Amino acid sequence: MRRRPGAGSKAWSPVRLLIREHNDMSGTLTIADRKFRSRLIVGTGKYRTFEEMKRCHEASGAEMVTVAVRRVNLTDRSKESLLDYIDRDKFFILPNTAGCYNADEAVRTARLAREVGLSNWIKLEVIGDQKTLFPDTHGLLEATRILVKEGFVVLPYTNDDLIVAKKLIDAGAAAVMPLAAPIGSGLGIQNVSNLRILREMITEVPLIIDAGVGTASDATVAMEMGFDGILMNTAIAEAGDPEKMAVAMRHAVEAGRLAYEAGRIPKKLYASASSPLEGVVR
Repeated sequence: MRRRPGAGSKAWSPVRLLIREHNDMSGTLTIADRKFRSRLIVGTGKYRTFEEMKRCHEASGAEMVTVAVRRVNLTDRSKESLLDYIDRDKFFILPNTAGCYNADEAVRTARLAREVGLSNWIKLEVIGDQKTLFPDTHGLLEATRILVKEGFVVLPYTNDDLIVAKKLIDAGAAAVMPLAAPIGSGLGIQNVSNLRILREMITEVPLIIDAGVGTASDATVAMEMGFDGILMNTAIAEAGDPEKMAVAMRHAVEAGRLAYEAGRIPKKLYASASSPLEGVVR
């Protein structure tokens, strides 16, 4: 059995070797000019403690962590901040404009994130309704155009509308991030048909599911559909055991991607024998 270099007597299983080789060779998620080995992006909100958040980030295997700019103390660094619990040598910080309800607010928030040194990348949210947290697509498009012209790498959170997605790409979005269900709902994928259409019709930029995932099976289904990645927060942070859920999500994303690349068998109405009848001793 093959063993991991430097691991002493600890052997790697064939499945773990396959996942490692898959990640090393073809498993990278490329957005703009950056490559990520993990296709899972995690958030920073709703954790019981910053220490728990840090442990979950490590357990998830993610390399990108999204941070709500308006919910972080960026001016008084003498006070404790969630940023103190993110190792920037391990994690790429993706600021987001959560809590912004118009294009002007979102643009100002993105500029602030860049000015304080977080990143020139932005997960762009322009919310149109306080109860559902559905996006305001008009404001989203307006903010995307402005920020792209100012040199930002823009990853917009949007609905599952193909036309809006195409307009965002035309505006310069580096990825499109459609919701699977309302933010924090945990409902899983609610409109499979629309998401399938998006996956079939959009190939210019990565498609990343953002919002609505509740458990590992939701993540696997999304990845089996061919999505390039998943961003999640509540599903991990509010789980009964967040660290275990972080591990589950890590494996769910990896399994879903492998299954997508492997190609599932066709669905059939009737049985199909696993063993051929030819040559059977009678």
